[in-house]
Amino acid sequence: MLRPFRDVFKLLLFWIVCFDIHRIIFSVHHWSKMKDVSFGEWLLSFIYSFRLDLATAAGLSAVPFLFRLIQYYSSWVWWRRLFKITLIASIAFLVLVQAGEIVAYGEWNHKLTSRVFMHLSHPDEVARTANYSMIFWYILYALVQLSIYIFLSGIFFKKKNPELATIRHSFEWAALPVTYAIVGFLFFIFLRGGFQPVPLNINASSYSNKAIANDISINSLYFFGKSYLLYNRSEIDAFIPKVDKTLARKTVEKWYSYPKEHSNYFLENNRPNVVFIVLEGWSAEAIGSLGPNKGATPNFDKLAKNGVLFTNIYATSTTSEIGNSSIFSGHYTLPEVSITMQPEKYRKLHCLNEDMEAWGYHSSYIFSGDLKYGNIGGYFMDHGFDVVKDETDFPSDLPRGKLNFYDRDLYRFLIREINENKKPFLQCAFTGSTHAPYDQPKGKGKYFSGEEADFMNSLVYADECLGEFIRHCKKNPWYKNTLFVFVADHGHPAPGISDPGKGKFYHIPLLFYGEPIKKAYRGKRMNVVGSQADIVATLIYQMKGNPGRYPYSKDLMNPKVPQFAFHAIIRGYGWATNRGNFTYYMEQKIVGDNTFSPKDFKREQLNCSYFLNTLYEDYKKL
Repeated sequence: MLRPFRDVFKLLLFWIVCFDIHRIIFSVHHWSKMKDVSFGEWLLSFIYSFRLDLATAAGLSAVPFLFRLIQYYSSWVWWRRLFKITLIASIAFLVLVQAGEIVAYGEWNHKLTSRVFMHLSHPDEVARTANYSMIFWYILYALVQLSIYIFLSGIFFKKKNPELATIRHSFEWAALPVTYAIVGFLFFIFLRGGFQPVPLNINASSYSNKAIANDISINSLYFFGKSYLLYNRSEIDAFIPKVDKTLARKTVEKWYSYPKEHSNYFLENNRPNVVFIVLEGWSAEAIGSLGPNKGATPNFDKLAKNGVLFTNIYATSTTSEIGNSSIFSGHYTLPEVSITMQPEKYRKLHCLNEDMEAWGYHSSYIFSGDLKYGNIGGYFMDHGFDVVKDETDFPSDLPRGKLNFYDRDLYRFLIREINENKKPFLQCAFTGSTHAPYDQPKGKGKYFSGEEADFMNSLVYADECLGEFIRHCKKNPWYKNTLFVFVADHGHPAPGISDPGKGKFYHIPLLFYGEPIKKAYRGKRMNVVGSQADIVATLIYQMKGNPGRYPYSKDLMNPKVPQFAFHAIIRGYGWATNRGNFTYYMEQKIVGDNTFSPKDFKREQLNCSYFLNTLYEDYKKL
């Protein structure tokens, strides 16, 4: 009776050893990111990881152990084969997650999450986003870990069959289900983390104020599995703050009931052409006129001196499809939710082009890559854009990177599209050269080395293309009546800010530029705190329309506008006002970043809870 329990111990120990081997490989590969983590602090990750490791090991052991147990009662060779098959299948799945995390962490700066499911729905996008070195490292680490784990499984579980139990009476077969029931109960307790009222969560492995130390400690497969549950939204209700829903809604409605009328019009006329340039990953912290890193964006900085620059704008989340829907539908997102993947919901949101179409505008959206990603193309087509074009519409003989055609050719394509329009237009273009794998041509400006050098150098090139684009636009007759809106789709790691748990990570540029802007407003820096979701209301009011169809969008030019921005982070959310910002990890139940005073934090945390609760209730009604 004790021999099966010995195998339980061996199975659990085997998996824990595999998890620790991954931690070592991960740490070696990302050694440059661990400069602030001491050796002693790193060693603690192997201790604090134990509870999540044990829980994950229990989950992985349940099926293999069943076949291992039956081997004690039967000499049929297929029981051992089934044990090996289920064990190796579990190893293979573990390796896929672990190798993927090692490679993705270099770009994402966080553990592998549900975000990968959206990417995997378009495998060609994964291959094009990853550079050759990423593919090489993924294959290498997958093979290395697979080889090591299979070798270890041979040591832990010898090829010879377990000694058969001596069965003298038929009732002794009852020992098999009883043994499995006992072990199954133990596995359940390990998975749950004990008998305490609140089940185990990833907070059990968090011990440091350094994100990468916690990421090493938190079991990768456990994190990935929990993220999948959030991806399916089967557990998101458990993470929504518990507040008085009636009071929450009244509070949020009060914020949005600020006086709407004002005279801060920065447009000379209310019917200019409008060109949106959605800048892939342009972090405000990397832009000279907005952050501490100077030299990468001289052309953007020059435009900012002659436009209306908003200096405290936050992205609503971390991905492009969410950024685009927030920009054009004036709507916030929820943690782990991508609304562009839910046509039944996003079709109930309004979109900027629908208002402008009523004013006689032609609408167009162009991306030089594949618009299947995140269903971006589907979102714009469902909302009635007259033209939606992607890489399939570009001349095939143009030079290009793995992910998309270069920004220079995107802008040239955009100008040709504009020149074909005869009526007022809403033209939108989404850049791509600042996205991994950063295989754009070398820019002529400053060269960066060190932290996030590839991204910063891609920004130099992208900014150079932006400057050329504006110079070419000035040669066309429509330029004098065209308003340009430059905004990033989301933030990005930049020198000095690589942690996606920090509020500054979501700080992005928003610039209105062009001849239709009154001279009195050119060069203005607006410090109001806002979001991508506020662009629609701001622009529609400037065009003397009614932004009432966008209940979550605020007019940033209104002197009475409440100053706040909500945004989703990885497995959590953030909140910013003119007094500071904080981020919060839902499952770990810890504050990731906080610049509020203790008094302000308590109040703003409650305000954020009110907002998130109301947003979620409205989302469920869509």
